[in-house]
Amino acid sequence: MQLETKCIHAGYTPKNTEPRVMPIVQSTTYVFDSTEDIGAVFDDPTKALIYSRFANPTVMAVEGKIAALEGGVGAMCTSSGQAATLMSVLNLCSAGDSIISTNQIYGGTYNLFSTTLKKLGIQCILLDCDADEKTIDEAFLPNTKAVFGETLANPALSVLDIKKWADAAHKHGVPLIIDNTFATPIHCRPFEFGADIVVHSTSKYMDGHALQVGGVVVDSGNFDWTNGNFPEFTEPDESYHGLTYTETYGKQAFIIKARMQLMRDFGCYPSAHSAFLLSIGIDTLAVRMERFCKNAQTAAEFLQASDKVESVSYPGLPTDKYYELGKKYLSGCSGVISITIKGGKQNAIRFMDALKLASNEVHVADIHTCVLHPASATHRQLTDEQLVAAGINPGQVRVSIGLEGIDDIIADLKQALDKI
Repeated sequence: MQLETKCIHAGYTPKNTEPRVMPIVQSTTYVFDSTEDIGAVFDDPTKALIYSRFANPTVMAVEGKIAALEGGVGAMCTSSGQAATLMSVLNLCSAGDSIISTNQIYGGTYNLFSTTLKKLGIQCILLDCDADEKTIDEAFLPNTKAVFGETLANPALSVLDIKKWADAAHKHGVPLIIDNTFATPIHCRPFEFGADIVVHSTSKYMDGHALQVGGVVVDSGNFDWTNGNFPEFTEPDESYHGLTYTETYGKQAFIIKARMQLMRDFGCYPSAHSAFLLSIGIDTLAVRMERFCKNAQTAAEFLQASDKVESVSYPGLPTDKYYELGKKYLSGCSGVISITIKGGKQNAIRFMDALKLASNEVHVADIHTCVLHPASATHRQLTDEQLVAAGINPGQVRVSIGLEGIDDIIADLKQALDKI
């Protein structure tokens, strides 16, 4: 099926006389015929549903839809994008291990990696997303278990050279994890360029309407977990009576281990109702992404021509640093634009506060046009040096173009710029 068709049909196929629309299974609990049946499922939770802390029919249907869109063998929804990122790393790392990540990532992820993982004994080695092969190669340590990057960085709008980073990761026998939130599988499918695991904040374009917070981890099924670097996949799991993930689940070893171990213990699973709302959003994802990109391209060209704007980062612009990489990896550049207002922080704030149609809010990538000052909000915890490394300066504004009429969006941007 084409992606547009998968958005609507993947994950749930009604049988004779069943509901056309995917039903909400609003239950925490499932009934068994015998004690023996329950015991068998606790030995192997993939045999049946146990509890909605880590599996629910409605959520599983959405997981199937997202896995189909990304071209993966399985997916696991989480209660937030941050939870998805955390689960993807903890499924590979223990205290004493390390990961490599690009600097140009979402501020919350930066904090997760540099502060919280550090408390858990996991080191994060940060590199510029444009680092050359030699620099990347030299960053690996004997305990490095994964590499992480964003397809389209939030908010720097840099485009990751996925194949370069995948090749570097695979040279050292570890997987590449890609956050594909801004591009979505409509505009980039990282598995086709060598990525092994994909995560999303489904709160953004997949939901599209700012209705629910969620995330997802998707497994490509392509990585060889038997290469000697990941004994937890190849040695018996005593918490499941000696089950071995690679032997029992093959290509789905990563995603099933994540569910059976981490979701079982952390319980950061979304509700059935949240998954239902997410599924409705994904139904129209392909249509919406086309319009987001069209509106953003027009807005980016307008902003680039303004004498009040110092710079515009949007890979759809031929003058953009990442234009060529964008053409290589993306069929569209999302609706998010990063601009730098002349005059620094105070003028950036004047511009944002003067907007009337666009909202000043802590969100991005939905149908409403909205703006954010990253240095004051999502990346507030970073030092000045870290802000520069992440591609952020005090005059920078993240503009998330919505689905309003483009003439109305441009008019609002113009009158706000005129206030500076």
